[in-house]
Amino acid sequence: MDSLAVTAEAQPSLVELNRKIDLLATQVQFLTEQAQVAERQRQERAELMHDVMPIVNDAFRISVEQLEEVQEYVDLGDLLRFLKRVLRNGPTFEKLLDQLESVMDLVQTVGPLTDHAFEKVVDVLQEAEHKGYFAFARGGLQIADNVVTSFSEDDVKKLGDNVVLILNTVKDMTQPEIMGLVRTIMAQTEAEVARPVKTSVPALLGQMRDPNVRKGLALTMRMLSVVGAQASEK
Repeated sequence: MDSLAVTAEAQPSLVELNRKIDLLATQVQFLTEQAQVAERQRQERAELMHDVMPIVNDAFRISVEQLEEVQEYVDLGDLLRFLKRVLRNGPTFEKLLDQLESVMDLVQTVGPLTDHAFEKVVDVLQEAEHKGYFAFARGGLQIADNVVTSFSEDDVKKLGDNVVLILNTVKDMTQPEIMGLVRTIMAQTEAEVARPVKTSVPALLGQMRDPNVRKGLALTMRMLSVVGAQASEK
């Protein structure tokens, strides 16, 4: 009975001991894992320092060389004042950055629209080239060059003095009734020129019997009278 009592009392102690051993093993495993993580981080830092140090050394060397070149133009006091001013205007720089970000967003938004507009302009230019606008413009430039090289400065001054009279004359000549008359005369004259012409005196006298011929001759003589009068005045 005493042996059974001792065994019953020892069994909870063994269970508690096993629980403590398991807990200790878990803690040891955790500490081991933490040590491994710390070791990996240390190795990564060491590798990073090994890779970065040459870059830092080069940057430091370049900075020293650049500062040596401008050391006679830069004062430490000026540099400190500049840094203080930059720090005081931190909010202003932040606003500028916000505006810059807004502009970048606007550019990203408008970018597709501008691309479409550019493509549209290219299409319009290609269509204009196909229709001959650019060739006409080049011809117009050549005409302008010929006009410029053909007139002297005195001619240009006279042209400026008489430009109103010239424009009024052109306006009168380009009236619809005048242009219609000229077009009709040219078309009928082209048709009459193609027909055979009789130049004998009887044929000419025969044409004089035509009322239209007599009217045209009268108008022509009237115009010659006006031209003669103008010549006499000159």
